[in-house]
Amino acid sequence: MAFKTQRLQFSGHSGATLSARLDLPNGPLRAYALFAHCFTCSKDLAAARRIAVELAREGIAVLRFDFTGLGSSEGEFASTNFSSNVADLLSAADYLRQHYEAPAVLIGHSLGGAAVLTVAGDIPEVRAVATIGAPADVGHVLKNFGASLDEIEKNGEADVDLAGRTFLVKRQFVEDTRAHRIKDAVAGLKRPLLVLHAPLDHTVGIENATEIFVAARHPKSFISLDKADHLLTDREDAAFAGRIISEWLTRYLAADTPQATGPIEYVRVRETGEGKFQNAVQAGGHRLFADEPESVGGLDSGPSPYDFLAVALGACTSMTLRLYAGHKQLKLGRIAVDVSHAKTHAKDCEECTELERSGSGRIDRFERVISIDGEVSEELREKIGEIAGKCPVHRTLEAVTKIKTVVK
Repeated sequence: MAFKTQRLQFSGHSGATLSARLDLPNGPLRAYALFAHCFTCSKDLAAARRIAVELAREGIAVLRFDFTGLGSSEGEFASTNFSSNVADLLSAADYLRQHYEAPAVLIGHSLGGAAVLTVAGDIPEVRAVATIGAPADVGHVLKNFGASLDEIEKNGEADVDLAGRTFLVKRQFVEDTRAHRIKDAVAGLKRPLLVLHAPLDHTVGIENATEIFVAARHPKSFISLDKADHLLTDREDAAFAGRIISEWLTRYLAADTPQATGPIEYVRVRETGEGKFQNAVQAGGHRLFADEPESVGGLDSGPSPYDFLAVALGACTSMTLRLYAGHKQLKLGRIAVDVSHAKTHAKDCEECTELERSGSGRIDRFERVISIDGEVSEELREKIGEIAGKCPVHRTLEAVTKIKTVVK
């Protein structure tokens, strides 16, 4: 689940009710994306969820759904084919257009990648297309049928074992699959295209990425997924793919809308549903994660809360010193601030007053080390330490701070 997920239903090409999930970002929306899953997979594929997390982090909502006859959607798989998948994608785009906003982005995994390449020209609002492990020829899927293909040709249908599951496949599926020419659709795409593929993909070979990339017109980009498998079962591989897609899309989508034109009114922190501690953070137009290290049960996908405090102190210190240097017209070299945090016994705190050291508990102690490039006189070194103590965050941390909490 990415940030806030809504369970939805809409009618597919045949009237069957299709099951869907809409992953919404934490904060203002930049665009909607439509995700097409791989052959016989479902919207709940782990890689699809993780990619949706990364896109939602950048303000992009993602609709992922089960094609007719798959997952939680109604209908018979035996009556479907590649053309029906394309028609279901058009139904999904219509649903978004009517109830939210038409998709500006199409993302397809494996055969879903071939489907989005085919349908992109029929959705005028689409501004960019990304494929992951997509075949250059729809007929590539027939290689997985083995001896069952001959039985289908002879008897009109056969049970086919696909990844440990049995599906009834009819001759019409085979004929429809062979009729589609993906490279023709790619050549006429007229949309920016991102092709992601793993060199070690044993399900859809890397040569497919080459054929798609060569057939496409610019702007086009290719990213190697290194040692990832076809289904991106490794969490880091899926997250990497999501980050690459979201970053690539920044060139083709409107800039993220800040919360206010002036100072940030508030910082919003919200659980993503990924891992035990991961939270999405938005401060104006800036988005990032807060998390905990793996050693305490987190995903280590972002700084911890105390890391953020250290960041605030270090950044404020550097900025304060730079302002001072500018005001005094000092040629101060580049500033670096290292900040560490620990809890220590009050009696062991060298910087504390006698009253503070008399306490029996533990206190928070930040240690700040300021480094300046180049030569710094002893006099200036002492002044830098004095000015650092006037940093607003420093003063806030040392002051008695009040926090008002409202629970809605």
